[in-house]
Amino acid sequence: MKRQSLVSPRSLSRLLQEAAEAWKRQDYQQTIETLERVVRLDPANARVWLDLGRAYGLRYDYPAAERCLERAVRVAPRKVEALADAGRRCYEFGNHGMARGYFERAAEQTGVSPGVLVALGEFAERHSRLEEAALWVDRALAMQADHPAALLTRARLSRIGGRIEEAEAGIRSLLTKSFDEAPTRARAWYELGNILDRQSRFDEAMAAFLEAKALLRPSAASYQQILAGVQSRVREMEQTISSSVLERWFNGRESLQPLRRLAVLCGHPRSGTTLLEQVLDSHPDVVSAEETHILHDEAYLPLSRGFSPEASLLEVLESAPISALQKSREDYFQFTGLYIGREIGGRLLIDKNPALNVLIPAVARIFPEARFLVAIRDPRDVCLSCFMQPLSLNPVSSAYLSLEGTVNQYASVMGFWRAILPRLRNPWVEVRYEAMVQDLEASVRPVFSFLEIEWHEAALRFHEHARTKALRSPSYAEVTKPVSRGAIGRWRNYQKYLEPWLDKLSPFVQAYGYG
Repeated sequence: MKRQSLVSPRSLSRLLQEAAEAWKRQDYQQTIETLERVVRLDPANARVWLDLGRAYGLRYDYPAAERCLERAVRVAPRKVEALADAGRRCYEFGNHGMARGYFERAAEQTGVSPGVLVALGEFAERHSRLEEAALWVDRALAMQADHPAALLTRARLSRIGGRIEEAEAGIRSLLTKSFDEAPTRARAWYELGNILDRQSRFDEAMAAFLEAKALLRPSAASYQQILAGVQSRVREMEQTISSSVLERWFNGRESLQPLRRLAVLCGHPRSGTTLLEQVLDSHPDVVSAEETHILHDEAYLPLSRGFSPEASLLEVLESAPISALQKSREDYFQFTGLYIGREIGGRLLIDKNPALNVLIPAVARIFPEARFLVAIRDPRDVCLSCFMQPLSLNPVSSAYLSLEGTVNQYASVMGFWRAILPRLRNPWVEVRYEAMVQDLEASVRPVFSFLEIEWHEAALRFHEHARTKALRSPSYAEVTKPVSRGAIGRWRNYQKYLEPWLDKLSPFVQAYGYG
């Protein structure tokens, strides 16, 4: 029999609102303490146990998260739903291994939903276990023959497996069906676009991509507003972060001890960051973190508390006392180690995230010993690739809903890099994607030297290493294979669509020597 709650619904609602407000103002400890109070008062509330588990997970305390999620499963009236919800919470805080465990347990229960089976299929796909992925999808379709996400995943598996005609037939059949899931329908149009691109049917592919964009555009306004604010802040940093400021921060590195081995791998999305990360991560003296928010959330944001939202990044960083910078450094390495589940120790940490490009000044202030790796690729190929990716909506991806927006975002990100480059005192190096796919060893040996690590032959077998990991990047399928030159110059297939904005890309094309 369900235990009665020790708190009234109104009091429970008030406490949950307090927890939400504490989280919004980044008082994570207060959030957790409030939710712990709620579950003591209402111990049979599975939903709050799930939320508390998510809160612990987002603070990288995975044992505590698991304790709470297990409690939710025990007290929930329907175990299968609680297991599935626990798996979704794990995805939200980025622990895919835990998510898979809960989904697999849910799959053993009577009444499991097809969506859970599809999630397991997608997880197997990202680990390059395509036969296992197909089995999960087939099981989902046996339960619901018209399940949209399952049909989409099956078509994608056909494309990855080289069965292009089968993939196209599956997607076209899916798009004839009536279902209300706009994100899934948009992903289906993206998938069709990529299938058609593989067949050199470029005009048809572009038409499919535009259909996907049209479905997503009505939900993008708030994200685009946020992006406009970010681009404004980038322009402000270009004007305020001077050479003298960066030199002073660099010269102050002796006051921040111990110095750590850290390299930030940035550049615009779709420029080869994932490929370079996997090459480096295959080295035994290297550990990498892929596309986390830890540097922003745990190192920079605490420094900004107490400042108005309009305060400049320069004002925040200049005002930071050594004690606060030291705490940011310690928290960053602690949380990164917890997040990746690997001991960093004295190894070189590679923090790979294209979004870190605009945080270069923050890195230079908090980690003046850091080195920078910037992936470079033909800007025209970069913009086309971003435009073609089936990304969930967020501020950055909202720019990719049009070619014009994509080009403007590229100019903002890489324009900032070009502006900050002559001022930066930290060691940096640009690494060309085209050079990596043409001669991997010749292009990355200098990178190993730059990072002061010995050459290791495992770098040339990066694709084998990548298959052992669940990759977050849209490039997950490509980096589990040997390098290919197939994406070089791909933009020419869509030149007439890019033509109106090529002038804006021209300065970057010329600066990087792409002609």
